[in-house]
Amino acid sequence: MKKILICGAGGFIGGHLVSHFTKNTDFKIVCADIKPLNFWFQLNDQLKNYSCDLKDFDNALEVTQDVDYIYNFACNMGGMGFIENNKAECMLSVLVNTNLLRAAHQNKCKKYFFSSSACVYNASKQNDTFIKGLKESDAYPADPEDGYGWEKLFSERMCRHFMEDYGIEVRVARYHNIYGPYGTYDGGREKAPAALCRKVIKAKNNKDNKIEVWGDGKQTRTFLYIDDCIEGTLRLFESDYSDPVNIGSDEQVSINQMIEIIESISGTEKLERIYQLDKPKGVRGRSSNNDLVKKVLNWSFKTKLKDGLKKTYDWIYVETNKRGSNLGKYTKS
Repeated sequence: MKKILICGAGGFIGGHLVSHFTKNTDFKIVCADIKPLNFWFQLNDQLKNYSCDLKDFDNALEVTQDVDYIYNFACNMGGMGFIENNKAECMLSVLVNTNLLRAAHQNKCKKYFFSSSACVYNASKQNDTFIKGLKESDAYPADPEDGYGWEKLFSERMCRHFMEDYGIEVRVARYHNIYGPYGTYDGGREKAPAALCRKVIKAKNNKDNKIEVWGDGKQTRTFLYIDDCIEGTLRLFESDYSDPVNIGSDEQVSINQMIEIIESISGTEKLERIYQLDKPKGVRGRSSNNDLVKKVLNWSFKTKLKDGLKKTYDWIYVETNKRGSNLGKYTKS
């Protein structure tokens, strides 16, 4: 029986991966996250769960003991509002990846997965709306998102060199805006789909006809539903491909278009947009080119944005009405 360590298991993607593996009795699962257990988005009490800071090498050594495979989702991150205003904190996540790779080498772990980001891509290629999809080669020459993007790009290189020097099999996914239920929807770390769902729900509940939008709403992105993300991640991990690869959708929309979709889902009339041009808004356009992932993994996203947003909206609607705006423990039944 293989032993799998999932770091960042109390977070969004990590929590969904744990949920997937708990349905498969062929693996022994170990979970680690810096958050106290009562703040994990999904928690399985039957598993070995560590609440610890992996920036401490002794903790990394402990959680990787006798582990065969490591999935590293652990990092300090959030939506654009968080990463633009917390660059130093985002950069410190490099210590997590460093310690986990060192511990994996020392404890003779066989395979290592690193969750990277579309924020590694060269900013000069993202100055227009509705751009062509970013290919994996577009990360160089390097000019990534300041702070968070540099940490991800550096950590990608570290994974590569640990593979070259020490023989650890590595897999690197560049995620493009993953969204879905059982994640952050308020508090400052939420990403655009969850934030906009929450704002539309609030407007509906308060019988308000206004919504605040960061920027002018014309900035574009592609968004990938969490179920597709998990499938793509597993295919990559089980493959023999070791270079970074995009895991994303190529269904590119503007923020204004996404608001229209959420309005349709909610059944509300069109809300008045209050554009906040002084708020963080990131690059003008970002889209995933999926040619490589289709070729090497035979994978493509399945969930249309409207369908994924419907599931996300419905979950946030229940949570906001049940808990108000408080974040806390969301245990998937």
